[in-house]
Amino acid sequence: MTLPPSAPASLPALGPLPLSHGSVDRGCERRTDPEWLPGLMADPATRVLALAAGKAPVAGGSLVLHSPAGLPEPRTVVYLGASEGQEFVAAGWDEVPDVLAGTGDWLGLREVAAGLPVRDASLFVEALAILNWHATHGHCPRCGAPTEPVQSGWVRTCTADGTLHFPRTDPAIIVAVTDGADRLLLGANAQWGGKHYSTLAGFVEPGESLEAAVAREVAEESGIAVTGAQYAGSQPWPFPCSLMLGFTARASGTDAVPDGEEIVDLRWFTRAELAAEVEEGRLSVPVGLSIASALIEQWYGGPLPAPRGLGN
Repeated sequence: MTLPPSAPASLPALGPLPLSHGSVDRGCERRTDPEWLPGLMADPATRVLALAAGKAPVAGGSLVLHSPAGLPEPRTVVYLGASEGQEFVAAGWDEVPDVLAGTGDWLGLREVAAGLPVRDASLFVEALAILNWHATHGHCPRCGAPTEPVQSGWVRTCTADGTLHFPRTDPAIIVAVTDGADRLLLGANAQWGGKHYSTLAGFVEPGESLEAAVAREVAEESGIAVTGAQYAGSQPWPFPCSLMLGFTARASGTDAVPDGEEIVDLRWFTRAELAAEVEEGRLSVPVGLSIASALIEQWYGGPLPAPRGLGN
């Protein structure tokens, strides 16, 4: 068995996360010009990130970006911003246009973000999040009339009453809970088949602080009271529109009881126990892009050993 590293003296902030770089200047001051986006789409120097059903073309480890010249009419167009003097636009289609079908492998953000250049990952996460919002907000929530994009795709306006509707982001907390012996609490979600364990998480409710959401969600899912919630980092999670806010917290007790609905099992792990069970394939934990993976690795002190096999 691979031995875990020594426990860190303290848990530092998570630092840069894979989807949190924000390397593109979104040009908020330019969006309100009604001629800005049409002008970019008429300029062959503009680079267009094409998305269809949440996937984008990738080749050679980078996004394939296109000139707007000759592209078929997209369902939605949004200004993404600028980087190193280059302007970027997202264009969304329900299906991959024939003219773009052979331009690369059409892949989802989860599949490729960790290996993309920082700028490309920033463009992909921004484009996916805003196009997801457009896809589900075609009608006014006040009167039901159709809405249409304005302000370079960052606002929708009701065609009946003129009200403005802005992109939706759903904040959700995710928390690494430890006890007095520095063991980590992980839960198995009913949707994961009982062998995949992760940190506890849930959406922030209206009128609720982040710290209150941490305490409520942990209590609801495990029956454990926590104190000392500390912010550790955040990451957009556009599946479809979440912002994951990572925390650490200390448990007041260890008698964890799963809620039996979302969470079917809860376990406390030492570093050696978690490393052994992952390596031997008795359970799995999040890896890669997710902030859950970052929280677990922060507590562990580095990457967990690779599993030899997983009997899910």
